[in-house]
Amino acid sequence: MKMETIYEVVKIKQVIKEVEADETFIVRSPEDGAKVAASFIGDEDREVFLVMCLNTKNQVIAVHRCHVGSLNMSVVAPREVFKSAILSNSASIIVSHQHPSQNVSPSSEDISVTKRLVECGQILGIEVLDHLIVNAKAEYYSMKEKGQM
Repeated sequence: MKMETIYEVVKIKQVIKEVEADETFIVRSPEDGAKVAASFIGDEDREVFLVMCLNTKNQVIAVHRCHVGSLNMSVVAPREVFKSAILSNSASIIVSHQHPSQNVSPSSEDISVTKRLVECGQILGIEVLDHLIVNAKAEYYSMKEKGQM
């Protein structure tokens, strides 16, 4: 019996956008994180789950659109959330999503996903600093501020 060679192909597509030195985003508060997230996903017509990867100085080093969902839901897999964080050598992450209705109130699913991501982050050594729900006006709901993580 002849053994055939099997090749595993891994495709990771990264879109790199150069930023000026003075455009470094430092997240010092949930409001700072909400402004960054809203600039990327605030006015989307479907739920988009965003991962902001941060270094040890809380500078945003990568932003990843992790998942695009439907009008009222987005399926979030921890491995997809942490993939960009691992590839970027992130110290921590802030996750965010928006509701197309522009309502920033969390659903029970939003809260349970947050708790699961926090647990996964603890195992991986990548802290989940916050989960923000944002809208186009950069209004936000912070799971950390509300004690839900």
